[in-house]
Amino acid sequence: VQLVESGGGLVHTGGSLRLSCAASGRTFSNMTTGWFRQAPGKEREFVAAITTNGNTNYADSVKGRFTMSRDNAKNTLYLQMKSLKPEDTAVYYCAGSVRVFSVVVAHSEYNYDYWGQGTQVTVSS
Repeated sequence: VQLVESGGGLVHTGGSLRLSCAASGRTFSNMTTGWFRQAPGKEREFVAAITTNGNTNYADSVKGRFTMSRDNAKNTLYLQMKSLKPEDTAVYYCAGSVRVFSVVVAHSEYNYDYWGQGTQVTVSS
């Protein structure tokens, strides 16, 4: 299974970006999928997740600003990010799990089996 993120870049505070994650070798519709991020010197943290039945979960820090979606026909995940802040600067990773199907535990990176290589998002002040 290969996951490939794209869409990262440099944006000013208040700007928007849309990240994409394309999968090959497995269908996203059969997995719980998530977005995580890791800032320099910090642990990787949960951003958002969608389960196979469409339930979503967001970190408090991004609620109301980020929206995660999934296009099953294209086998692609998206993370629409608005009102970006400097503290959103990080490498963003998409991930898929074939072991977890509850949104309650979808925030834990240890429940994910497949990871992309990451895409850098930098928000300037």
